[in-house]
Amino acid sequence: MIDLNLKEVKLALDAVRQASQLVQQVQSELVSASLTKDDRSPVTVADFASQAVVAKMLDDVFPGDPLVAEEDSAALREAQEEATLEKVTSFVARVHASTTPASVCDWIDRGKGQPSQRFWTLDPIDGTKGFLRSDQYAVALALLIDGKVQLGVLGCPKLDSGYRLAMTGEGCLVLARRSQGSWTTSLSEPGRFEALHVSACNDPGQARMLRSFESGHTNVNQIDEFARSLGVQVEPVRMDSQAKYAVLASGHGELLIRLISPSQPDYHEKIWDQAAGSLVLEEAGGQISDLAGKPLDFRSGRTLANNRGVLASNHSLHPAALKTLVAIGA
Repeated sequence: MIDLNLKEVKLALDAVRQASQLVQQVQSELVSASLTKDDRSPVTVADFASQAVVAKMLDDVFPGDPLVAEEDSAALREAQEEATLEKVTSFVARVHASTTPASVCDWIDRGKGQPSQRFWTLDPIDGTKGFLRSDQYAVALALLIDGKVQLGVLGCPKLDSGYRLAMTGEGCLVLARRSQGSWTTSLSEPGRFEALHVSACNDPGQARMLRSFESGHTNVNQIDEFARSLGVQVEPVRMDSQAKYAVLASGHGELLIRLISPSQPDYHEKIWDQAAGSLVLEEAGGQISDLAGKPLDFRSGRTLANNRGVLASNHSLHPAALKTLVAIGA
């Protein structure tokens, strides 16, 4: 079991839990059935509030550690966004009472750090469209040292009995530390941790693919071709965000693939989209690589510039999946 008293572990768990619960509050209060399809204001507030909370907590405990995160406060500082900044500030003040608009912006901008020998990376809400649908999303925080993910925490407020990673209460925290396994506990009442282990399935026909609802950065038609060529016979599990890695790690799925969208041929994954989830999967016995089978390289800046796409599996099916990718020319 991971030492929960280790300073880095305690910080990561506390920060992700606080941010996840604050995002839940934003969702509960600002997302409604009457929300128009193009109104992203609730997720904007939640994204900024989540990053501010985590950055402030990191600053208090590890002030010298850089944070590489998705957001910056440039848009919030514009005059026309004053109302949005006030909303963000009001939510962050529920966690840090002395919050001001200026401090919120400063905390958010802590995420403009650059990768170094030791740094943290954060996705304040991974799966924003899932958040707006009141479906799956995650808060993802990871610590990297010498280019390797050493600690990863996922906060998954909507992941419980629906995907069989069930703990008491709604939602879960998933924690992984290198060489010490992957573990999960309740988000609402953390306490007992359960170890996660990937599926032992080695039959491609029975592989459950974790597929996104959204198609922005992937190639849907080629994924369909991949599934046919591999011989997959079962229906995919559709969900958003790095919560998919938690499902793979818990043995309730076997494959996850991110192919290159033809509309964005030069796209590279952001490090915060993969860091925490990749360690969660690996420490549960799974495998993750790019489409050529190379390990994910977190040493090249804010993106995985030396990798093309992502393939994640329960390990047993990885060789067959890579062979299929070659066969279809992916």
